[in-house]
Amino acid sequence: MSIAVQQLHKRFGNFTALDNVSLEFPNGELTALLGPSGCGKTTLLRIIAGLEYADSGQVLLDGEDASNRHVRERQVGFVFQHYALFKHMTIFENIAFGLRVKPRHLRPSEAEIKDKVHKLLELVQLDWLADRYPPQLSGGQRQRIALARALAVEPRVLLLDEPFGALDAKVRKELRRWLRRLHDELHVTSIFVTHDQEEALEVADQIVVMNHGKVEQVGAPNEVYQHPATPFVYGFLGNVNLIHGRVHEGILDADGVPFDAPGHAETRDAQGTAYVRPHELEIERFQHGVSGLVVRLRRLHGIGPLAQLELVREDNGQLVEAMISSERVQHLNLQVGDVLVVKPRRLHVFVDSTASAVS
Repeated sequence: MSIAVQQLHKRFGNFTALDNVSLEFPNGELTALLGPSGCGKTTLLRIIAGLEYADSGQVLLDGEDASNRHVRERQVGFVFQHYALFKHMTIFENIAFGLRVKPRHLRPSEAEIKDKVHKLLELVQLDWLADRYPPQLSGGQRQRIALARALAVEPRVLLLDEPFGALDAKVRKELRRWLRRLHDELHVTSIFVTHDQEEALEVADQIVVMNHGKVEQVGAPNEVYQHPATPFVYGFLGNVNLIHGRVHEGILDADGVPFDAPGHAETRDAQGTAYVRPHELEIERFQHGVSGLVVRLRRLHGIGPLAQLELVREDNGQLVEAMISSERVQHLNLQVGDVLVVKPRRLHVFVDSTASAVS
């Protein structure tokens, strides 16, 4: 099923949750709604599901306006963060529940229900837990059962609201890989809400980055990460260093240190900011005549093949984070207190007056 929303607007009192949002969700793909708490992503998901109604705008399912359809008529499967399993029912009964409450003329026979439930349990790799109760399962197992229950009614759309938010980091990582494999097998049009950047980048076919009820950027994970459209997207998707300065005819002057600002050759004397990720910085020992930001090493933390460096600019005291290989640390024989020079291999420059990005 293809899903689209057009000019959705939703307010709660004086708070604008969605500000004229228009989006398309490709048929058979997994889309992540990504953004900070309060950005509108869960409200958007609930409006698509029919659990909330927009003040204005449309929800289109396969091109037809479904804005006023009841949730039962939308053929949507919904998975919440906190499982919402019935504790007094066995796992088998939880999954069968949606099938057993269908109208009589649509309800499968008991034999068909039994067969379907066991197939779903095999699909989520938990067929040996059919007779257990939810409190007897781990958090990761309960979430997989919640997903099986959502799939039991053969939804045309699968909606997941922070599906792994209540789980620890190791289980989250295992489950998101599992969800990606499951989606590749089923190809159900799916939308999931998350505030976890790594989760969205690893699992989704398409990412929608939201902020204050608006869409900041839509694109494939690599496109959104490598070519952020706005300063917000750049800052939200991973750690980033900011270098402030004046942009003039293709050059960003950061307190006397020049950096190329390609794409801004026509810019004249404008305030700008360069965004540089920690792994995009080169580190050298300080020597007179070497171009770059002069910094002092405040902290060095090795993590396997990589090392994180906390650096402080000598000119203004600003913190700079860098990530380099452990071999490079050894080659430079770095010690806390060393004076170094950092140079970006790549940076994005946003000019304040235009808020446009270049790489």
